[in-house]
Amino acid sequence: MKFAIFGKTCSEENKKYIQALFAKFEAEKIEYLIYSEFYEVLKKLDLEISTNAIFSTHDDLKDDADFLISIGGDGTYLNTISLVRDSGIPIVGINTGTLGFLSNIPKDEIEFAIDEIIKGNYSLDKRALLKLETEENLFGDLNYALNELTIHKQDSSSMITTQVYLDDVFLNSYWSDGLIIATPTGSTAYSLSCGGPIITPGSGNFIITPVAPHNLNVRPIVISDDTTITVKVEGRNERFLISLDSRSETIDQSVKLKIRKHDFHVNLLRLNNQDFPSTLRNKLMWGLDKRN
Repeated sequence: MKFAIFGKTCSEENKKYIQALFAKFEAEKIEYLIYSEFYEVLKKLDLEISTNAIFSTHDDLKDDADFLISIGGDGTYLNTISLVRDSGIPIVGINTGTLGFLSNIPKDEIEFAIDEIIKGNYSLDKRALLKLETEENLFGDLNYALNELTIHKQDSSSMITTQVYLDDVFLNSYWSDGLIIATPTGSTAYSLSCGGPIITPGSGNFIITPVAPHNLNVRPIVISDDTTITVKVEGRNERFLISLDSRSETIDQSVKLKIRKHDFHVNLLRLNNQDFPSTLRNKLMWGLDKRN
């Protein structure tokens, strides 16, 4: 059993939790390697690290790890997708951030989580990815997203118009600040803050959610993830922003976007004492109102 560890930053407050992880690996004689940039961060904090094995790219990782641990918040977790890609390596999210829908293992339960993984007390959630196709080959071979694809105006004053087609059948022209196309995983992220519904993982759907639409009767719509979505963008400003999770590019009106489900998925590791309904209740604080 071999673990890879990914992270971006480490505060003084969180040093002890990462040190506890390394101590657990030592006690269990588990091999591990660390993302190169994170390794440099940890060295400056004088942590006791018993390995000098590092990785920097997907190619370094794909045949050299059984699990990838993401240490941080959901943004850090999303960054791991470009390292895991189609390797099938399960991702373990240790939450040292804030909300943590994806990084859902509390930092003070690191040792418990490793014990459960060693015992095999976990399952893998297969999460669908969005794939973006353009003639311009935007984002290169990282043209996919776990949470969402977002189209947004670049100018702060004028709206944009996004014409949306489902399997080449016209759906609507959205006058808005932007448009979100989200997976079930992304339904609890940006889409939710714009009024989109929460969708359970594995439901086989995408969500199209307008951002601040001009017409108040325009609402989010849930569609099958077997659908190919085509989007054309227009506006007074000729430049627009398009994002895949945390990666962004600038496009113009000539770019036609085709979005579909990718042909591979990613594996999110879930401990047996966790489930999606309990994550919703805990993260959204459902039930704190005594009437519920």
